[in-house]
Amino acid sequence: MASEKAKSDEPIDSPQAEEEDHDSDTDVDEPEHDQAAGGIDTPGAGSSSQQKKKKKKKSKAAKLLKALKPGQEQIPQTLVDQVLERVREEHGEGVPGTDEEHVRKALEQLKVMDVIKGKAGIAGRGKKDLGAHKFWATQPVPQLGEGPPAEDGYIEPSLPREQVRQDPYPLPKDFEWSSIDLDDPNQTKEVYDLLCLNYVEDDNASFRFQYTAEFLEWALKPPGFHKDWHVGVRVKSNKKLVAFISGVPIALRVRGNVFHASEINYLCVHKKLRSKRLAPVLIKEVTRQCHLKGIFQAIYTAGVVVPTPISTCRYYHRIINVQKLVDIQFTYVPRNMTLARMTRLNKLPTVPRLASAGLREMTEKDVPQVAELYTRYMERFTMSPIMTLDELRHQFLSGLGVGPSPKDWQGRRERQVVWSYVVENPQTHKITDFFTFYSLPSTIMRSPKYDLLEAAYLFYYATDVALQEDTEDGRVKKRLQEIIGDALIIASSAKFDVFNALTLMDNCGILEDLRFGSGDGLLNYYLYNWRTAPLAGVNGLGGTSAGKGVGVVML
Repeated sequence: MASEKAKSDEPIDSPQAEEEDHDSDTDVDEPEHDQAAGGIDTPGAGSSSQQKKKKKKKSKAAKLLKALKPGQEQIPQTLVDQVLERVREEHGEGVPGTDEEHVRKALEQLKVMDVIKGKAGIAGRGKKDLGAHKFWATQPVPQLGEGPPAEDGYIEPSLPREQVRQDPYPLPKDFEWSSIDLDDPNQTKEVYDLLCLNYVEDDNASFRFQYTAEFLEWALKPPGFHKDWHVGVRVKSNKKLVAFISGVPIALRVRGNVFHASEINYLCVHKKLRSKRLAPVLIKEVTRQCHLKGIFQAIYTAGVVVPTPISTCRYYHRIINVQKLVDIQFTYVPRNMTLARMTRLNKLPTVPRLASAGLREMTEKDVPQVAELYTRYMERFTMSPIMTLDELRHQFLSGLGVGPSPKDWQGRRERQVVWSYVVENPQTHKITDFFTFYSLPSTIMRSPKYDLLEAAYLFYYATDVALQEDTEDGRVKKRLQEIIGDALIIASSAKFDVFNALTLMDNCGILEDLRFGSGDGLLNYYLYNWRTAPLAGVNGLGGTSAGKGVGVVML
């Protein structure tokens, strides 16, 4: 890590950066802390013991309630214990769903609902009033506090090309715009270096995403991509890349409306330049580039809260390499558990359970059948991408890497990014199921022993069990447990340390049964220039089960 620190400290030949200003930057948000809720003296209050006792009790209750406010990273054990005690007093012992884990999750959900309604941030992040969101108040997005729209639709109408701004937005005098050519390995490496040293990291600065050149090639060059949507900012004096934002084309279906949009991602500004307020102008410039191509809607995600999320999903983690994850403090050994027992409980088989029932790697000839299954399956979710054959081929096959398929399910190909498998009925040769996952490692910044966290992320999947008439949810759940369970086995054999998934699609019903644990990370989904009512993500909403509002996996 010494070499990485040296890189991050190298001069960028620009005026010295000031302290960060987060009012408009959307890639970073500084936690805000609430004033203490308890212990406030009332003017003229008496000093009797009864009054003091009452005041003390009120102060204690207020402090406990404060635990549900943004700014608290976890629900305090004291609050959980008090809720458990109250439940036992009223309902007795042994009532299902009243154990410590379920109570803690219920309290967390109270916080999540406030995020969805735009009332609160996440763990204290992004909690700003509308006045602090000066940039987003000027954009065609639903504003905080707005109720559900009477009907879905655009906020601002599309414009003919000649009415779109033709000139780039102005930058500070020391910087210039640059369209990034990802066909050039040198420019791809520049994006890789910028993201690796300056992009998303966890709250404790222990892990940071490490986007490989192969990943960027796969994620940013789908069929029909536009080079002009890969927007960079360089220092004029030395041409160093110091900021980046990307867009790729996507077709979306939202509550029956189908429209073309851009998928905006990888907004990144060099840490030393965040006082230059480059993030808002990056967003405006990539928006202008999309408008020039006739695209006026967009989808994007963020871990922070800005006006206004259409849904919020929670990350879940299935630990695989227990010893390593404990060593790097990604997880810990629970009370009443030993490391050996924890390792044994999370151990996975070496051969997928469906290996003898038609499970194999996806190939080119499977694309038409997989596309048909994907299309029908994804119609079950309120918002989902619509893929052409070429797009599906790119997403599921172009990142398989080079070299032969791993023998006996062990190992991985060189430069492999995505893993794609189908289940083919041996008699009919019909594709009945498929699943995919991708690799996105993270740099480990505070471990003397390890430097890379190998993380797999659940991507798209489908099963025809969900499309059969009179199918019960129990049958769908059982089949998904089988195919996603095999995804875990393949990931383990490919030497991944952890397998991550979000509470979207059908994931909510199977994650805990597959020994996924709830993480503390939340991901907010946003639509630009499109109004729609909130979608079911981490919580069920409007009669839609949790997760089934969101069918878009953002890379």
